[in-house]
Amino acid sequence: MGKVSEVGYDGVEFAGYFDTPSLELKKTLDNLGLKAAGSHIGIHDLEKNLESTIQYSLEINSPYIICPGLPKQYRNNADSYKRTAELFNKIGETCGEHGLLFGYHNHHVEFEKHGGEYGLDILVDNTERNNLFIEFDTYWAEVCGLKSLDFMEKYEDRCKILHMKDMNDWDDQKNVEVGTGVMNFAAIVERGRAHGIDWYTVEQEEYEQDSLKSVEQSLEYLRGIV
Repeated sequence: MGKVSEVGYDGVEFAGYFDTPSLELKKTLDNLGLKAAGSHIGIHDLEKNLESTIQYSLEINSPYIICPGLPKQYRNNADSYKRTAELFNKIGETCGEHGLLFGYHNHHVEFEKHGGEYGLDILVDNTERNNLFIEFDTYWAEVCGLKSLDFMEKYEDRCKILHMKDMNDWDDQKNVEVGTGVMNFAAIVERGRAHGIDWYTVEQEEYEQDSLKSVEQSLEYLRGIV
């Protein structure tokens, strides 16, 4: 986190706390001048440990709790998506009672169709606006041959966070530093600005150089367009 702060990032999104006490993490964030920009929490923890998850988020001043994906039984057909939407409504309502927002992070599977509808659309259409936002992963939409801009326009202000993740070319689809690939992030940011995106979050999973050099390079590019 210290190195990320030195590079110049405004905040970090968590995917696991690694047994770090919340107050210790909050102190570290404050000392480094970083904001907590949400946390990925698995569906089983959301079902079994929601209250403690909410409390931890409040203690580190993180406004978002995000489900980072779903096991197959939660998304294998239209009915399972609708049942998941009911669950998300309940989770989102509880988060809202504590002043937090609940979101969902897509991958590629949510762009499979069930009864003529994309899984992600079923989740959005069957949840209340205040109960679920979308942390939209631009890379996975484009991998599926779709346009991020179309879904951002469709979901409008339900997109609160964008995961900025680039690819080297349309055939190889290798994950590269933001701004070095083929995706049109200038247009994505412009659309995001129109819809009030809260965070543009860099995500990279493949590296050909030191990972901190990669995320610094991505940040330099984004600073020029955000």
